[in-house]
Amino acid sequence: MNRKGAVLFVVILVAALALPHGILAADEDIRKKVDALSKQVQDLQRQVAQPKEGKKPISDWLTIGGDYRFRVDSLSGKVPDYYGFANIVAWQMGGMVGAPPLTQGETVKNDLLYTNRFGLNLKAKATRNVTFTTRLLFYKAFGNGDTAATSGTFFADRIGVFDGTEGHVPGSGKLAVDEAYATWSNILDQPIWFSVGRRPSTGGIPSHLRQNNEKPGNGGIPALLVDYAFDGMVLGVAPDIDALPGAFAKLCYGRGFENGFTSPTSSNGNLKDTDMLGVSAVPYDTDRLYLNLQYNRGMNIFDFPVFASSTLGPLSPHTDLGDIDWFGATALSTLKKVGPGTLNVFGSAALSRTHPNGKTVVFNGIDTGAGLMYTGQPDSTTGEAIYVGGRYDFPSTRTKIGAEYNYGSKNWITFVPAGDDIWTSKLGTRGSVYEVYLIQEIDAKPVSSYFAKTFFRFGFQYYDFDYTGSNNWVGAPVKVADLAASPMNAQMLTPLKNARDIYGTFEVKF
Repeated sequence: MNRKGAVLFVVILVAALALPHGILAADEDIRKKVDALSKQVQDLQRQVAQPKEGKKPISDWLTIGGDYRFRVDSLSGKVPDYYGFANIVAWQMGGMVGAPPLTQGETVKNDLLYTNRFGLNLKAKATRNVTFTTRLLFYKAFGNGDTAATSGTFFADRIGVFDGTEGHVPGSGKLAVDEAYATWSNILDQPIWFSVGRRPSTGGIPSHLRQNNEKPGNGGIPALLVDYAFDGMVLGVAPDIDALPGAFAKLCYGRGFENGFTSPTSSNGNLKDTDMLGVSAVPYDTDRLYLNLQYNRGMNIFDFPVFASSTLGPLSPHTDLGDIDWFGATALSTLKKVGPGTLNVFGSAALSRTHPNGKTVVFNGIDTGAGLMYTGQPDSTTGEAIYVGGRYDFPSTRTKIGAEYNYGSKNWITFVPAGDDIWTSKLGTRGSVYEVYLIQEIDAKPVSSYFAKTFFRFGFQYYDFDYTGSNNWVGAPVKVADLAASPMNAQMLTPLKNARDIYGTFEVKF
């Protein structure tokens, strides 16, 4: 029924109701018109309630979800006595009178840090085998519109926010595009898929346990090796093999830095794009056992990412320092009916191997002599790391208790700056990190989706640093106990001997 018809119906209906009963009963022609128009209105209502032929209800092709988190942290750390690089340079330029200045150790802290984080997820089915997925993220500290409240001069991954960490560490509070990618599945009617865009390469297995998230699908990457929002693409295959349930493999490519236009005379003429190539094999993927074997290669690793604002001022890549290889293995198991609940256990191990090209970092016109994990002689280095832990779930009370431990050796370097930790991404620590936590879900029936939940999380982290430079591949690590022994051990960033974080969250996933 068009607009003129609707108006006519209203006019006739009002007029008819205004007539005396006797006249209405006598006027059979008007009654028939009212009945006909009423039938048209009912037909129109049915058309609105049901989609037109060839179109589906929006719920059939679009899925909307998200999460909100309020978090409070109480942070403290111990700075040891050390020589600062800036102080040594000033001493040298001042004529080197007397001994170089030694910075005295102190305790640094933030008694109460409040943060807000919000994520919005959208997934659309475009055609039979093509989907588009996006995630928007907002993350900021209370009472602060930039990174000043949560960044410091302690760790390279926390001196500011850059492309791969935006939305994953507290920043300006703007709503950033964290994920935006298209996936083409069942290519040639085979179990093959191709995906391209800003990929889901953060929050991988097994870090989902302490985040109280669902286990990532075949798009995730083990957390010990990569936690970074990559722009890239994936080609994967999931063969149906009875002896290997859930098995799949994929080839991954990502671009960590785009250099743009160059010329022989430009300031970035010798700088190359930074790329990452990965091969992932998952021979087994069930609740009982998940097993991942991973190889990654980072090519033309930059000295600094692009920091529009940081505690060291604006920074951007000036040179590439070489390549890094990573090898890793991860196992995860969910054991049901262990006592009154369910036990989740995991273990990850990894190796890193650097291949420096001999180039060093020049900072404020001064050659620091620091290259890819070395200072002085450009040697390759090998680092090792482990990450183990578990979580026990009590279904009757919706309580979950977890404990984790990770250790990184002197030369361990990984690519996890987007890790969900305030001090620094704990999986890049050169030393030990201990963490315990308790999750208490509210017993309420989900409304928005099957996975919707509301819960509190309380935890404690303790960092025990053996060597400097956690999450930093520039320069050689120095033993924390030797920092005050010689000016040759001078540091560009403020070292920490240990640090702790007591935290609590209130989270809603919908």
